[in-house]
Amino acid sequence: MQSVWFENINKPEFDSLDGNCETDVLIIGGGLAGILCAYMLEQKGVDYLLIEADRICCGVTADTTAKVTAQHGLIYDKIISKYGLEYAREYYNLNSNAVKIYRDLCKKYDCNFETKSAYVYSLEENEDIENEIEAYRAIGIPFDTVTQTPLPLDIYKAIRLDNQGQINPLELLFKISENLNIREKTKLINLDDTSAETDCGRIKYKRAVFTTHFPILNKHGLFSLKMYQDRSYVIALENAQDVDGMYIDASGKGLSFRNYRNLLLLGGGSHRTGKKGGSYTELLQFTKTHYPEATVKTQYATQDCMTLDSMPYIGQYSKNTPNLFVATGFNKWGFTSAMVAAELLCDMLTNSKNIDENANIYSPSRSIFHPQLAVNIFESFIGLILPTVPRCPHLGCALKYNKAEHSWDCPCHGSRFTEDGKLINNPATDDKQF
Repeated sequence: MQSVWFENINKPEFDSLDGNCETDVLIIGGGLAGILCAYMLEQKGVDYLLIEADRICCGVTADTTAKVTAQHGLIYDKIISKYGLEYAREYYNLNSNAVKIYRDLCKKYDCNFETKSAYVYSLEENEDIENEIEAYRAIGIPFDTVTQTPLPLDIYKAIRLDNQGQINPLELLFKISENLNIREKTKLINLDDTSAETDCGRIKYKRAVFTTHFPILNKHGLFSLKMYQDRSYVIALENAQDVDGMYIDASGKGLSFRNYRNLLLLGGGSHRTGKKGGSYTELLQFTKTHYPEATVKTQYATQDCMTLDSMPYIGQYSKNTPNLFVATGFNKWGFTSAMVAAELLCDMLTNSKNIDENANIYSPSRSIFHPQLAVNIFESFIGLILPTVPRCPHLGCALKYNKAEHSWDCPCHGSRFTEDGKLINNPATDDKQF
């Protein structure tokens, strides 16, 4: 099923590339981050071209919950513990500014930006949420704590961040993309230092940016070790509840809530792609217990790239590729992270700010020595040695059948295929022949 965002939306269409061409900046991937990056470059008068293998916003962007907030679960205590207070303060400032940019864009393009409070709640007393509160204080983030919410849950405590927002993502993205230099149905086949081969022609470029959700260039960056993908589910409920805010469980495994028009969007059931999890069953059981009068209008799922340290990778693709850039690993907070990525990448690509890659808090080349690395290596090893078929065409891991969605999923890196082998999610770039 489609997400709720497509209802009454006019979707622009773009021609495919027609032969060879040249551009200063080539953007590969027409999702949220790619379109925002193209928009920023357009505003600065930079020569660019965005190519998309299918249609823009046809991947995970279409299934985002579009919470426009600088509150990303319990992120700030993590950053302080790993990198220090100044990194955490910069992370907050960049994401808080992203909220402001979205608010301004929605005014400019006559889109509905609903100002809402964001809450991260804990069902039980624990040190994690108390540490996050202390992190907010240290950074200087304005916040409140509450012990009661409209949710049908008995919570221990929640952190409330005011003046955040929620929107229909496709309403805004389709409007700002109308006059951008975009070519759809143009698939990247191969890339060298100066040109990109597509199925519609060759593009000579000076710099290239990968905004393909999970980076598809395997020979640089070690992204197949630095990330895994996590799948989560949403059901849109009629006759449920107006929760008057955006809510996320502090554990990362609980439920999320937000409204859209007359619907309640209930999210959760998450699990590593290719593994078992709560999926829709968890959400439907919660609905049956707490919203017995509600009906499901639609349901859909998405997946997110999860990094080793819970921070995105934005910047130079690798130390050895000075003309290649990337934005990925948004850790379920793709909306503000994509805006931060567009701002930073635009500055890097135009040299308008002297951003030292070694000082970039989002640098893709930062340390990989985190506990999650061992988990990712183990999952890849198991996926490779399992003798079962079918295998993923990305790096050869054994695929697992997803009964909830009738798909074949890769537990190593998150590629997904329909039952007849059509590619659904990258990093694989081709269909699978079963």
